[in-house]
Amino acid sequence: MSPLRRDGIVPDIIDSVPKNKITIKYSSGVEVNYGNELTPTQVKDKPQVNWPTESGAYYSIAMIDPDAGTGRFKHWLTINIPGTDISQGLTLADYMGSGPPQGTGLHRYIFLVYKQPDVLKTDEIQVTNRRIDGRINWDIRDWAKNQNLGEPVAANYYKAQYDDYVPILFKQIDFS
Repeated sequence: MSPLRRDGIVPDIIDSVPKNKITIKYSSGVEVNYGNELTPTQVKDKPQVNWPTESGAYYSIAMIDPDAGTGRFKHWLTINIPGTDISQGLTLADYMGSGPPQGTGLHRYIFLVYKQPDVLKTDEIQVTNRRIDGRINWDIRDWAKNQNLGEPVAANYYKAQYDDYVPILFKQIDFS
């Protein structure tokens, strides 16, 4: 059984298991591997990511926490990525590391890559990693459907629970 099915990502978040894996490496030295447990401290900085691409294609990458008490939480969203060069894409939500509140147990942090049919046009506001505007109750399935993206072409995820970095992260965020 696929780890994505075992941990309920399929069918709760996406409809089918993507054929490709996203390689995700953090500067702390850890790597994401289909549900391994990492700490918020280890994943606080934006990772290096890679996935199989098609020449000339554009991609979108999203990171979500479906286990947030406020509903599905958007941790990262970049669209119009040529190949895997995220620096050339349009970031709509800056990367925000894991921040599961104390006592909420393990949360799943899911990375999904979608192949775009073309460059996406959007009027969505860009959100810094200091703001939560547009991040709460964000449904990746609805967003992908509205963008005509179909199912993701690659995925990976880790699990994390509260550690001493979470209060530091929360102090950096404007919750108003």
